[in-house]
Amino acid sequence: MIPRTLPPCLLALAALVTALALTVTGAAALPRPGWYLLDLALFAAAVLTLRRVPAAQVVPLVLAGGVAVAAVGLLAPPRSSDDAYRYVWDGRVQAAGISPYARTPDDPALAPLRDPGLFPVGDGCTGWDERRTTAGDCTRINRPAVHTVYPPVAQAWFLALHPFGGGVRGVQAGGAVLAVATTGLLLAVGREKWQAALWGWFPGVTVWAVNDAHVDTLGVLLTVGGLACAARGRAVRGGLLLGGAVAAKLLPALALPGALSGLLARRPTRGDVLLAGSALGAFALAYLPYVLASGTSVLGYLPGYLREEGYEQGHIDRFGLLRLVLSDGLAPWAAALVLAAVVVRVLLRGDPHRPWAGALLVTGTALLLVAPSYPWYGLLVVGLVALDGRWEWLAVPAAGQALYLAGGQAAQQLSYGAALCVVLLVPLLRQRRGARPAVAVGAEK
Repeated sequence: MIPRTLPPCLLALAALVTALALTVTGAAALPRPGWYLLDLALFAAAVLTLRRVPAAQVVPLVLAGGVAVAAVGLLAPPRSSDDAYRYVWDGRVQAAGISPYARTPDDPALAPLRDPGLFPVGDGCTGWDERRTTAGDCTRINRPAVHTVYPPVAQAWFLALHPFGGGVRGVQAGGAVLAVATTGLLLAVGREKWQAALWGWFPGVTVWAVNDAHVDTLGVLLTVGGLACAARGRAVRGGLLLGGAVAAKLLPALALPGALSGLLARRPTRGDVLLAGSALGAFALAYLPYVLASGTSVLGYLPGYLREEGYEQGHIDRFGLLRLVLSDGLAPWAAALVLAAVVVRVLLRGDPHRPWAGALLVTGTALLLVAPSYPWYGLLVVGLVALDGRWEWLAVPAAGQALYLAGGQAAQQLSYGAALCVVLLVPLLRQRRGARPAVAVGAEK
C-alpha cells in the first residue's frame, strides 16, 4: 500500500526537477532570477514533504531524486560559468605530457592542442563565454593569458576526465557523478537519511555542480568522507581525504578545525596528530610532482586572482558587511580576527563526535565575512548542512547566487546581510519553540 505522504513528495520533487530543467535550458544566456527563486521554493516544498515520508521509502526516494536533479544539469552547455572549458584544457594539456602550470592557453606552442570546441572559428566571438586571446584568436577558456589557478587534485580529476570525450560534456558528466556520489555517501553515513536531500535536491547541485561542472564538488565529496572518518576515529583515512579535499579547491581547509574539534580542551591524542599529519602529508604529496615539473609556477594565477576578486589590500572589493562599519584597510584584518575567534571556539568547545558542526560554523562564517561573488563556493556549505542538519546556513550560498546575478556593493551587503539574519534568527526561533537540529552522523543522544 502506498503511504499517503508519498504522492505529495513525488509531486513536489517532479515540479522541482521540471523547474530546474527549464532553468538550464531557457533562452537567456544567464537564467533569470525568477527561475532561481522558483527552484528554491520548490526545493523547500520537496524537502518538507520528504520529512513526512515513512523511513523505508526515504533512502530510495532521496537517491532517485538526487540522480534526477543531477541529470537535468546535463541538458545544456554551461549557462552561468565558463570554468569548465579551462578544466577541459588543463586535462588536455596534461594528456599531452605538459604541466598545466607551465604554459598559458594562448601560448603558440600549445596551438596543436586547440579545437573548435575551445577555440571557435567563424562565429564572430560574440558569445557570453567567448573572448579574444592576446593574438586575437577566439576562445572559450577564461583568462587565456594567465596560468591555471586550480590545485593538483583538481588537475588529476581533469586528467582523469580527458579520455571521456575531451570536451565540456565529459566534464559535466563527471560533475554529475560526483554530485550523486556525494548524495550516496551522505545516505551511507547519516543517521537522519532525509538530510541527504539538503544536498542531493539542492538547486545549486544542478546549476553549479553539474551544468557548470565546478570542481568544488570534488572537494565536497572528499570533505564529507574525511569528516565522517574523523567522527569514527579513523584518523589517517580522514586526514588523507581532508588533505585531498584542500588540494582540490583550497576552501575545504576551513573544515579542518572541525575535524579537530575540542583539541584545545583536552590533551592532544594520537588520533589528533595522525589526522593533522596525514592531511598535511596528503596536501604536500599532491603538489610534489607538479612542483618538480613546474617549480613555483604551481601557484598559477592565484595571487592575481585574489587581487582581481578584491581580496588584496589596495584592491578591496569583498568583506561587504564589515565595510559597513570599518574602512577598507581594516576590514580584512577584522575578518581574520573574527574567523580566528570562531576557530578557537571550535577547537575549545567543538564536539569531536560531530566534526561537521564545527566545520560548518567556520566555513559559513568565513563566507559571510568574505562575501564572495561566486555562489559555487557555497557548495561546501551545502554538503556540511546535509551532514549537520542546520538548514539555515543554506542562506549563505543563496546569498552568493543573489550577488552573482545582481552584482555591486549594495547587493553584496544586502544579500549577505539577509543571510546573516537568517543564520542568527532561525536558531533563536528554534530554541524558543523547543526544537533542536536533527541528529546527524555519529551524534550522541
